[in-house]
Amino acid sequence: MIPGNRMLMVILICQVLLGESNHASLIPEEGKKKVPGLQGRSAAQSHELLRDFEATLLHMFGLKRRPRPSRSATVPRYLLDLYRLQSGEAEEAGAHDIAFEYPERSASRANTVRGFHHEEHMERLHELDDGGPMPIRFMFNLSSIPEDELLSSAELRLYRHQIDEAIADAISHDQGLHRINVYEVLKAPRPGQLITQLLDTRLVRHNASRWESFDVSPAVLRWTRERLPNYGLAVEVLHLNQTPRHQGRHVRISRSLHQEPGEDWEQLRPLLVTFGHDGKGHPLTRRTKRSPRQRGRKRNRNCRRHALYVDFSDVGWNDWIVAPPGYQAYYCHGECPFPLADHLNSTNHAIVQTLVNSVNNNIPKACCVPTELSAISMLYLDEHDKVVLKNYQEMVVEGCGCR
Repeated sequence: MIPGNRMLMVILICQVLLGESNHASLIPEEGKKKVPGLQGRSAAQSHELLRDFEATLLHMFGLKRRPRPSRSATVPRYLLDLYRLQSGEAEEAGAHDIAFEYPERSASRANTVRGFHHEEHMERLHELDDGGPMPIRFMFNLSSIPEDELLSSAELRLYRHQIDEAIADAISHDQGLHRINVYEVLKAPRPGQLITQLLDTRLVRHNASRWESFDVSPAVLRWTRERLPNYGLAVEVLHLNQTPRHQGRHVRISRSLHQEPGEDWEQLRPLLVTFGHDGKGHPLTRRTKRSPRQRGRKRNRNCRRHALYVDFSDVGWNDWIVAPPGYQAYYCHGECPFPLADHLNSTNHAIVQTLVNSVNNNIPKACCVPTELSAISMLYLDEHDKVVLKNYQEMVVEGCGCR
């Protein structure tokens, strides 16, 4: 992956070529005056420049080609909320409607979070050899996870509905308790036979509609690290009184199971979430949203940070980048005068170079460059229509200095 300072250099080059502005408009709008940097260039040359710029950014984001998501692609609310919490947007907006706790332990070891919906070709064998109910099996295709991404954990999220009062009364003597078991399927299933291993289990009450999260890390790590066959996961819901009439009435693991009018099945589907790290940069951390506003400085030519907003819609990426729509990258520009002031954050070498330049113009002045860079998080759809939350290092200039 190309380091962030190279990415900023590419942006600055394009800004110079495509016009001086605080807003890095990468594609000239029709009806506006021609951008000075493109005058004298043919349409083919301009297109080639933009194509190279896009290719550089895609390579930086670890993508082989530009994602073109299908209309049916869905962004799970969980990953959107996770992005808002992780990026600080939820805190800035004063949102308190996010219905889960931030996964501190999982996120602290990962810089990439991926979401996978089941493949819809779920298999359900109606009964086992002993006549008991068969757990529902469903498949998750994890082939889009890069080989260099090391997974640390994975969770299966299932949505369960509150049971209505009539059913609740019938099971009230068991306090409305249900047990949800999640298994790894160890072998290819045969009619009436499902060989499984228990991964996680939970005892829940009937009187709430909410998401439940189950740890399926051992299975997913076997599939990805050890390259063992993936035969899917299986889920069963057991009432403590084992009444067949009420079996599994409140857990949604199929589109056709207990569907209610106006229900958004795409947001209620089972979701497998993986947490991994590609070895590049720091893990995800919850950040407080900071204001992009700059303090006004009039006629200050010294080295300092300037606004540079990168709008992803300018390169037509707003169809696959879910959030953010753009971000303040900033850039460093200005003079490094003699003598160098303390606030210019200069190194000893820069001070010496400036001293020599004051008596010998053949030696250039120190340069105004980024001295501190920070990361941003991006939520996007990849080439396989899978939703990814990823942390990208060295994307925002936090400080400038003479070096």
